[in-house]
Amino acid sequence: MRDKAWAIVLVAVAVVEAPCGAATYPARPVRVLAGGAAAGPIDIMARVVGQKLSDQLGQTIVIDNRGGAGGTIATRLAASAVPDGYTLLCNSGHFAVAASLYRQPGYDPFKDFAPIINAGTSPNMIFVHPSVAANNLQELIALGRTEKLSYGSAGAGSAPHLTGERLLKLLAKLDVTHIPYSTAASAIPAVAGGQVPVGLTAMPPTVELIKSRRLRGIAVTSLARMPSLPDVATVAESGFPGYEDYTWIGFFSPAGTPTAIVKQLNENIAAILQLPDTKKRLAALGFDAVSNTPEQFTAYIKIEVSKWAKVIKDSGARVD
Repeated sequence: MRDKAWAIVLVAVAVVEAPCGAATYPARPVRVLAGGAAAGPIDIMARVVGQKLSDQLGQTIVIDNRGGAGGTIATRLAASAVPDGYTLLCNSGHFAVAASLYRQPGYDPFKDFAPIINAGTSPNMIFVHPSVAANNLQELIALGRTEKLSYGSAGAGSAPHLTGERLLKLLAKLDVTHIPYSTAASAIPAVAGGQVPVGLTAMPPTVELIKSRRLRGIAVTSLARMPSLPDVATVAESGFPGYEDYTWIGFFSPAGTPTAIVKQLNENIAAILQLPDTKKRLAALGFDAVSNTPEQFTAYIKIEVSKWAKVIKDSGARVD
C-alpha cells in the first residue's frame, strides 16, 4: 500500500515537472516573435497562421513584432529564449543571409535553432516608375549601361537587396547604387513617387500598384509567370535561363526544444497551410503555401546560406 502511494506521488510529480511534453503542450499562451513590421509579409504570415494555430491548440498565440535589422533583432531574441515551445520565431530568408552579411550576427542559424517549417514563398519583383524608359529587363539593363541607376529595397540584407546584387551587379554587370529603406512599405512609395527609379521587393505588396499602372513590372524572379501578374515576364525568360530567387517565410524554435513539440507544430502549421481559405488568402498576397518537414526545411536553409554567402562575398555587400 505504501509503495502504491509513493507511485501515485511520483506520477503526480512527473506531470507537474513536464509541462512542455507533447501530451500537455501548450499549457499557456505561445509567443511568436515576428521579424518584420506590422502589415508586412512576415507579420501577415505570422497572423494568418497564428489565428488558426490558436484554434487548433486551444491557447492564445501572441504575435510580437520585432522589426529592424532585417529581422535580426527578433532572431537574436528567439535564439536566447527558453527552448520550451512557448517562444517561436517567424522570419524571412534574411535568417539565412545574416550569417554572412554581418560580422557578428548574434546567432548561428544551425546551432541556435530548430527549424519547424517553411510556410510560404514569394518571388521578388523588379519594378520601375512609369517614367523610366524600360518595359522589360533587357531594356532596363540597356538603360543601365548608358546612365547610372539606383534601386530601392526593403533594407540592407533583405532577399530583394541581394537579388539586386546578384542579378544587376554580378550577372548583368551594371554599376547600380542600392538605396536601402526600412521596409517594403517605404521603398515602394519611393519608386511610385519618383524618388528612386527602380525598386526590388517581394512581389505581394506591388501587385495592385502594377495592375493600376502606378508602377511598371519589369521582371519576376520565379521560374514561371505569376497568375496574378501574367504579363510580367520572368527573369529566366529575359536572358537569364534557370534564374530564380524567392523571399521565403518560415517558423523556428530555439535549439533544444523537445522534438515532439517541433513535430507537433510542424504538423499543425502544415495542416493550416493546406486549408483552402489559407491557400487562397496567401495566393492573393502573392505567396505560395509550402509544407515541408523540419528536416527538409533545415536542408533548404543550408542551401540558402551557401548561395547567399557567395553572393555577399562576390558583391562585397556588408551592413557593418
